Amino acid sequence: MSKIQLSKNFIKSSCKLALNEDLFPSGDITSNLLENNLIKKIKLISNQKAIVGGLGFAKETFKLIDKKIKFKIKKKDGSKVNKGEVIAIIEGKIKNILTGERVALNFISHISGIATKTNEFVKKAGKTKICCTRKTIPGLRVIQKYAVKLGGGTNHRFNLSDEFLIKDNHIGITKHFENLVKKAIKHKKNRIITVEVDNLKQFKKILGLKFDRILFDNMKPKTITTAVKLAKKFYETEASGGINLKNLKKITSTGVDRISVGELTHTVNAVDFKLEL
Repeated sequence: MSKIQLSKNFIKSSCKLALNEDLFPSGDITSNLLENNLIKKIKLISNQKAIVGGLGFAKETFKLIDKKIKFKIKKKDGSKVNKGEVIAIIEGKIKNILTGERVALNFISHISGIATKTNEFVKKAGKTKICCTRKTIPGLRVIQKYAVKLGGGTNHRFNLSDEFLIKDNHIGITKHFENLVKKAIKHKKNRIITVEVDNLKQFKKILGLKFDRILFDNMKPKTITTAVKLAKKFYETEASGGINLKNLKKITSTGVDRISVGELTHTVNAVDFKLEL
Protein backbone atom coordinates (compact mmCIF):
# COMPACT_ATOMS: atom_id res chain seq x y z
CA MET A 1 0.00 0.00 0.00
CA SER A 2 1.16 3.55 -0.67
CA LYS A 3 2.66 5.08 2.45
CA ILE A 4 1.12 8.21 3.92
CA GLN A 5 3.79 10.88 3.43
CA LEU A 6 3.14 13.72 5.84
CA SER A 7 6.33 15.58 4.95
CA LYS A 8 7.20 19.18 5.78
CA ASN A 9 6.61 20.11 2.14
CA PHE A 10 3.18 18.48 2.15
CA ILE A 11 2.16 20.31 5.33
CA LYS A 12 3.48 23.59 3.96
CA SER A 13 1.67 23.27 0.62
CA SER A 14 -1.59 22.29 2.37
CA CYS A 15 -1.39 25.34 4.62
CA LYS A 16 -0.58 27.62 1.69
CA LEU A 17 -3.69 26.43 -0.16
CA ALA A 18 -5.84 26.96 2.92
CA LEU A 19 -4.47 30.45 3.56
CA ASN A 20 -4.91 31.43 -0.07
CA GLU A 21 -8.55 30.35 0.15
CA ASP A 22 -9.01 32.51 3.25
CA LEU A 23 -6.98 35.59 2.29
CA PHE A 24 -7.44 36.09 -1.47
CA PRO A 25 -7.48 38.80 -2.78
CA SER A 26 -7.06 41.46 -0.06
CA GLY A 27 -5.91 39.64 3.08
CA ASP A 28 -7.55 39.93 6.50
CA ILE A 29 -9.12 43.36 6.14
CA THR A 30 -10.59 43.23 9.67
CA SER A 31 -7.42 42.27 11.58
CA ASN A 32 -5.54 44.91 9.57
CA LEU A 33 -7.48 47.49 11.59
CA LEU A 34 -5.49 46.52 14.71
CA GLU A 35 -2.21 48.06 15.82
CA ASN A 36 0.67 46.56 13.88
CA ASN A 37 3.07 45.97 16.80
CA LEU A 38 0.67 44.72 19.49
CA ILE A 39 2.17 41.50 20.93
CA LYS A 40 0.02 38.97 22.78
CA LYS A 41 0.38 35.48 24.25
CA ILE A 42 -2.60 33.24 23.49
CA LYS A 43 -3.59 29.77 24.69
CA LEU A 44 -4.92 27.09 22.34
CA ILE A 45 -7.44 25.19 24.45
CA SER A 46 -9.59 22.09 23.89
CA ASN A 47 -13.27 22.54 24.71
CA GLN A 48 -13.81 18.79 24.95
CA LYS A 49 -12.17 15.47 25.64
CA ALA A 50 -10.42 14.28 22.48
CA ILE A 51 -7.45 12.79 20.66
CA VAL A 52 -5.57 15.81 19.37
CA GLY A 53 -4.00 16.04 15.92
CA GLY A 54 -2.90 18.54 13.30
CA LEU A 55 -0.63 20.69 15.43
CA GLY A 56 2.06 20.66 12.73
CA PHE A 57 -0.44 22.22 10.33
CA ALA A 58 -1.37 24.91 12.86
CA LYS A 59 2.26 25.74 13.54
CA GLU A 60 3.05 25.98 9.82
CA THR A 61 -0.01 28.17 9.23
CA PHE A 62 1.22 30.81 11.65
CA LYS A 63 4.79 30.48 10.37
CA LEU A 64 3.68 31.25 6.81
CA ILE A 65 1.91 34.39 7.99
CA ASP A 66 4.64 35.60 10.33
CA LYS A 67 7.93 33.79 10.98
CA LYS A 68 8.28 35.59 14.31
CA ILE A 69 5.17 33.98 15.80
CA LYS A 70 6.17 31.45 18.47
CA PHE A 71 4.10 28.26 18.58
CA LYS A 72 4.94 26.13 21.61
CA ILE A 73 3.28 22.70 21.47
CA LYS A 74 2.13 21.34 24.84
CA LYS A 75 0.51 18.15 23.57
CA LYS A 76 1.80 15.95 20.74
CA ASP A 77 -0.37 14.61 17.90
CA GLY A 78 -2.13 11.47 19.09
CA SER A 79 -2.29 12.61 22.72
CA LYS A 80 -5.43 12.32 24.81
CA VAL A 81 -6.61 15.72 26.03
CA ASN A 82 -9.32 16.78 28.45
CA LYS A 83 -11.78 19.64 28.32
CA GLY A 84 -10.05 22.88 29.25
CA GLU A 85 -6.56 21.55 28.63
CA VAL A 86 -3.95 23.80 27.00
CA ILE A 87 -2.72 22.31 23.72
CA ALA A 88 -0.28 25.04 22.67
CA ILE A 89 0.87 28.56 23.49
CA ILE A 90 1.03 31.10 20.65
CA GLU A 91 2.92 34.37 21.02
CA GLY A 92 3.40 37.18 18.51
CA LYS A 93 1.66 40.05 16.77
CA ILE A 94 -2.01 39.64 17.59
CA LYS A 95 -3.19 40.83 14.16
CA ASN A 96 -1.16 38.05 12.49
CA ILE A 97 -2.30 35.42 14.98
CA LEU A 98 -5.93 36.31 14.32
CA THR A 99 -5.33 36.14 10.58
CA GLY A 100 -4.24 32.51 10.87
CA GLU A 101 -6.65 31.54 13.65
CA ARG A 102 -9.44 29.93 11.61
CA VAL A 103 -7.18 28.03 9.21
CA ALA A 104 -5.14 26.64 12.11
CA LEU A 105 -8.24 25.65 14.08
CA ASN A 106 -9.86 24.08 11.02
CA PHE A 107 -6.90 21.74 10.55
CA ILE A 108 -6.76 20.79 14.22
CA SER A 109 -10.53 20.41 14.62
CA HIS A 110 -10.93 18.18 11.56
CA ILE A 111 -7.92 15.96 12.17
CA SER A 112 -8.74 15.64 15.88
CA GLY A 113 -12.35 14.82 15.03
CA ILE A 114 -11.34 11.84 12.89
CA ALA A 115 -8.71 10.68 15.39
CA THR A 116 -11.21 10.90 18.27
CA LYS A 117 -13.95 8.98 16.46
CA THR A 118 -11.48 6.34 15.30
CA ASN A 119 -10.23 5.90 18.85
CA GLU A 120 -13.80 5.29 20.06
CA PHE A 121 -14.12 2.44 17.56
CA VAL A 122 -10.66 1.06 18.35
CA LYS A 123 -11.28 0.92 22.11
CA LYS A 124 -14.62 -0.81 21.64
CA ALA A 125 -13.34 -3.26 18.99
CA GLY A 126 -10.70 -4.87 21.22
CA LYS A 127 -8.36 -7.07 19.16
CA THR A 128 -10.25 -6.48 15.90
CA LYS A 129 -8.56 -3.93 13.62
CA ILE A 130 -10.55 -0.84 12.65
CA CYS A 131 -9.87 0.33 9.09
CA CYS A 132 -10.78 3.45 7.17
CA THR A 133 -11.93 3.47 3.54
CA ARG A 134 -11.60 5.67 0.42
CA LYS A 135 -14.72 7.58 1.47
CA THR A 136 -12.70 10.74 2.00
CA ILE A 137 -13.07 14.40 1.06
CA PRO A 138 -11.37 14.91 -2.35
CA GLY A 139 -7.92 16.38 -1.86
CA LEU A 140 -7.82 15.58 1.87
CA ARG A 141 -7.20 11.82 1.80
CA VAL A 142 -3.63 11.97 3.09
CA ILE A 143 -4.68 14.18 6.00
CA GLN A 144 -7.73 12.08 6.84
CA LYS A 145 -5.90 8.78 6.72
CA TYR A 146 -3.15 10.29 8.88
CA ALA A 147 -5.86 11.23 11.40
CA VAL A 148 -7.17 7.65 11.42
CA LYS A 149 -3.71 6.38 12.35
CA LEU A 150 -3.50 8.92 15.18
CA GLY A 151 -6.66 7.40 16.60
CA GLY A 152 -5.19 3.90 16.50
CA GLY A 153 -6.90 2.80 13.30
CA THR A 154 -5.49 0.98 10.27
CA ASN A 155 -5.29 2.48 6.80
CA HIS A 156 -7.01 0.54 4.04
CA ARG A 157 -5.67 0.94 0.49
CA PHE A 158 -4.82 4.55 -0.31
CA ASN A 159 -5.91 4.51 -3.95
CA LEU A 160 -7.04 2.23 -6.78
CA SER A 161 -3.47 1.22 -7.67
CA ASP A 162 -2.57 -0.11 -4.24
CA GLU A 163 -4.52 -3.34 -4.05
CA PHE A 164 -6.97 -5.47 -5.97
CA LEU A 165 -10.43 -5.12 -4.45
CA ILE A 166 -13.01 -7.11 -6.39
CA LYS A 167 -16.34 -5.64 -5.29
CA ASP A 168 -20.01 -6.35 -5.91
CA ASN A 169 -20.17 -4.15 -9.02
CA HIS A 170 -17.24 -6.03 -10.55
CA ILE A 171 -18.87 -9.33 -9.64
CA GLY A 172 -22.25 -8.27 -11.03
CA ILE A 173 -20.82 -7.75 -14.51
CA THR A 174 -19.92 -11.41 -15.04
CA LYS A 175 -21.61 -14.73 -14.28
CA HIS A 176 -18.28 -16.33 -13.44
CA PHE A 177 -16.64 -13.81 -11.11
CA GLU A 178 -14.15 -16.47 -9.99
CA ASN A 179 -12.41 -15.78 -13.30
CA LEU A 180 -11.80 -12.19 -12.17
CA VAL A 181 -10.18 -13.52 -9.00
CA LYS A 182 -7.95 -15.84 -11.07
CA LYS A 183 -6.92 -12.90 -13.29
CA ALA A 184 -6.03 -10.83 -10.22
CA ILE A 185 -3.93 -13.72 -8.89
CA LYS A 186 -2.12 -13.91 -12.24
CA HIS A 187 -1.32 -10.16 -12.14
CA LYS A 188 -0.75 -9.96 -8.38
CA LYS A 189 2.85 -8.61 -8.34
CA ASN A 190 3.05 -8.46 -4.53
CA ARG A 191 -0.24 -6.60 -4.23
CA ILE A 192 -2.93 -7.71 -1.80
CA ILE A 193 -6.06 -9.21 -3.35
CA THR A 194 -9.34 -8.72 -1.51
CA VAL A 195 -12.61 -10.19 -2.70
CA GLU A 196 -15.94 -8.87 -1.46
CA VAL A 197 -18.90 -11.23 -1.07
CA ASP A 198 -22.36 -10.71 0.33
CA ASN A 199 -23.42 -14.30 0.89
CA LEU A 200 -21.98 -17.75 1.58
CA LYS A 201 -22.85 -19.04 -1.89
CA GLN A 202 -20.52 -16.46 -3.47
CA PHE A 203 -17.80 -17.24 -0.96
CA LYS A 204 -17.89 -20.98 -1.60
CA LYS A 205 -17.36 -20.37 -5.34
CA ILE A 206 -13.89 -18.93 -4.67
CA LEU A 207 -12.95 -20.75 -1.46
CA GLY A 208 -9.46 -22.19 -1.86
CA LEU A 209 -8.24 -19.79 -4.55
CA LYS A 210 -4.99 -18.10 -3.57
CA PHE A 211 -5.99 -14.53 -2.73
CA ASP A 212 -5.35 -12.68 0.55
CA ARG A 213 -8.47 -11.29 2.15
CA ILE A 214 -12.18 -11.98 2.06
CA LEU A 215 -14.53 -9.06 2.74
CA PHE A 216 -18.02 -9.81 4.06
CA ASP A 217 -20.29 -6.96 2.98
CA ASN A 218 -23.58 -6.25 4.77
CA MET A 219 -23.80 -9.78 6.11
CA LYS A 220 -25.61 -10.65 9.35
CA PRO A 221 -23.38 -11.50 12.33
CA LYS A 222 -24.52 -15.13 12.38
CA THR A 223 -23.58 -15.54 8.71
CA ILE A 224 -20.24 -13.78 9.25
CA THR A 225 -19.45 -16.21 12.08
CA THR A 226 -20.00 -19.16 9.72
CA ALA A 227 -17.97 -17.48 6.96
CA VAL A 228 -15.08 -16.71 9.32
CA LYS A 229 -14.84 -20.40 10.24
CA LEU A 230 -14.72 -21.34 6.54
CA ALA A 231 -12.06 -18.72 5.84
CA LYS A 232 -9.85 -19.35 8.85
CA LYS A 233 -7.24 -21.54 7.14
CA PHE A 234 -7.11 -19.52 3.93
CA TYR A 235 -7.69 -15.78 4.31
CA GLU A 236 -7.62 -12.71 6.47
CA THR A 237 -11.23 -11.70 7.11
CA GLU A 238 -12.95 -8.32 7.04
CA ALA A 239 -16.49 -7.05 7.55
CA SER A 240 -18.07 -3.85 6.25
CA GLY A 241 -21.41 -2.22 5.60
CA GLY A 242 -23.44 -0.15 8.04
CA ILE A 243 -21.16 -0.82 10.99
CA ASN A 244 -21.34 1.75 13.78
CA LEU A 245 -20.59 2.03 17.50
CA LYS A 246 -23.98 0.54 18.39
CA ASN A 247 -23.60 -2.70 16.44
CA LEU A 248 -19.79 -2.96 16.57
CA LYS A 249 -19.69 -5.53 19.38
CA LYS A 250 -21.96 -7.89 17.45
CA ILE A 251 -19.55 -7.80 14.52
CA THR A 252 -16.37 -8.22 16.57
CA SER A 253 -17.95 -11.23 18.32
CA THR A 254 -17.93 -13.09 14.98
CA GLY A 255 -14.13 -13.41 15.15
CA VAL A 256 -13.51 -11.31 12.03
CA ASP A 257 -9.96 -9.89 11.78
CA ARG A 258 -10.80 -6.42 10.47
CA ILE A 259 -13.73 -4.06 10.22
CA SER A 260 -13.83 -1.22 7.69
CA VAL A 261 -15.87 1.85 8.67
CA GLY A 262 -16.69 4.60 6.18
CA GLU A 263 -17.99 7.03 8.80
CA LEU A 264 -14.50 7.51 10.24
CA THR A 265 -13.85 9.95 7.41
CA HIS A 266 -17.11 10.72 5.61
CA THR A 267 -19.09 11.74 8.71
CA VAL A 268 -16.80 13.81 10.88
CA ASN A 269 -17.70 15.85 13.95
CA ALA A 270 -15.00 18.47 14.42
CA VAL A 271 -13.46 18.75 17.89
CA ASP A 272 -14.07 22.15 19.47
CA PHE A 273 -10.90 24.17 20.13
CA LYS A 274 -10.49 27.87 20.91
CA LEU A 275 -7.86 30.57 21.18
CA GLU A 276 -8.00 32.40 24.49
CA LEU A 277 -6.12 35.56 25.55
